[in-house]
Amino acid sequence: MRTTLYDGIPTHVLFAHFVVVLTPLTALALVVCALWPSVMRRFGLALPALALVALVTVPFTTSSGEWLEGQVRESSYAETHAEAGDDLLPWAVGLFVLAVALWWVYRRATASSASTASGQGPDGEGVRVPVRVAAVLACLVVAAGALVEIYDVGHSGAKATWHKLESLGRSR
Repeated sequence: MRTTLYDGIPTHVLFAHFVVVLTPLTALALVVCALWPSVMRRFGLALPALALVALVTVPFTTSSGEWLEGQVRESSYAETHAEAGDDLLPWAVGLFVLAVALWWVYRRATASSASTASGQGPDGEGVRVPVRVAAVLACLVVAAGALVEIYDVGHSGAKATWHKLESLGRSR
């Protein structure tokens, strides 16, 4: 899975943009779907699919980043960025697992409410309150963790890339 260059540009730079967009988008969609089952009805299978794409882009990005790290001069900034990048994968896995679980619980609740015709709406409201509260809290925690981690990765990557300009600005 080693990727290096695309049209002369390190693929890490290209993949990083996917991760920076898809991870927060997945976290936001996960929390919104957990809070409002009517939104989950509209998202459907798109939520786990989005989470899967976000998850798959993380190893491609870290793999291409490891290659790029070997091509540049060693620095503490690059090392910090690489460590932060490695820490993102568990959060992406968490987003994916919760997205699949949320979709599955929603599907089960709508199927049981439709088959029993108990008068419950078709938007997943049949899920018990403690389960919904636990799902919302789990989604909030994992989404917040993923957002903090993606910020940390991006910030350390920007410092690794632009730290020389920072020293130029101070010398004026």
